[in-house]
Amino acid sequence: MKQIRIGDITIDAVIEREGPWRRPQDFFPAYDEALFKGHLPSMEPEVFDVALGMIVITYQTFVVRTPHHTILVDTCTGEHKGHPPPFDFPGKERWRNELFALGIGFDQVDYVFCTHLHIDHTGWNTTLRDGRWVPTFPNAKYVFHKGEYAVWEAEHAKGANPPGTVFRDNCLPIVEAGQALLVDDDYALDDTITLTPTPGHSPCHCCVNIFSRGQRAVVTGDMMHHVIQCREPDWSAKPDWDAKQSAISRRKFLSSVAETDTLILPIHFPTPTAGFVTADADRFNYRFKRE
Repeated sequence: MKQIRIGDITIDAVIEREGPWRRPQDFFPAYDEALFKGHLPSMEPEVFDVALGMIVITYQTFVVRTPHHTILVDTCTGEHKGHPPPFDFPGKERWRNELFALGIGFDQVDYVFCTHLHIDHTGWNTTLRDGRWVPTFPNAKYVFHKGEYAVWEAEHAKGANPPGTVFRDNCLPIVEAGQALLVDDDYALDDTITLTPTPGHSPCHCCVNIFSRGQRAVVTGDMMHHVIQCREPDWSAKPDWDAKQSAISRRKFLSSVAETDTLILPIHFPTPTAGFVTADADRFNYRFKRE
């Protein structure tokens, strides 16, 4: 993704992994082959590898630099976590190298926003040091939704997986270090960064709004994973906590931004990633910002 400017704010993507990743029939329980093939001509060509029959998925972090703060939104899977497949892919150093290439050191990050507390959105929150997981960004405050944190804390106490070691390794050390901000739906860092609740994929999933000089961009986390969910908003992903609520949140959000100049930044959409939503009766189209 090319650097994007929203008023006085710049947004860059730091990529951990990209490319064909999953078959749509394995990821969307409501998958209908005829519907999917019918939608292919109206979807951006980058989002599906026809030869492999796989959707193209990117794992990335958005680096948001305001006049006052350096902010990361979601932190991919991280290093040395011992994740099971498919999250054990090699080459994790790409993420670190791309962050440094932007001129940003770990100690220069002011805030880390997590849209939710899943394995591939919290990984670089912590780093293994002397056998302990510690915050990667020593000067940052990490913004977690308090309801989301409470649910996974309870699940972890029961030994449930998810979140399994994700909560223990990526989230709990942040709280223990005193670097967590546990917030509500209406949290606003300032007049440039706010939250929009979009529950369903996780208990209290939130999108992150970015405002400056009358412009708006939204990091959508896992509110949607793939463009097919614009064409078929009721196609919730297999990992969703509440598939019905996920679909409700997705349709409500897409309706709110369709036919506007709101720039959408979906974590898992491939390069060029950022784009706009248009309406198509009870469905939606997604078009990449290519200029």
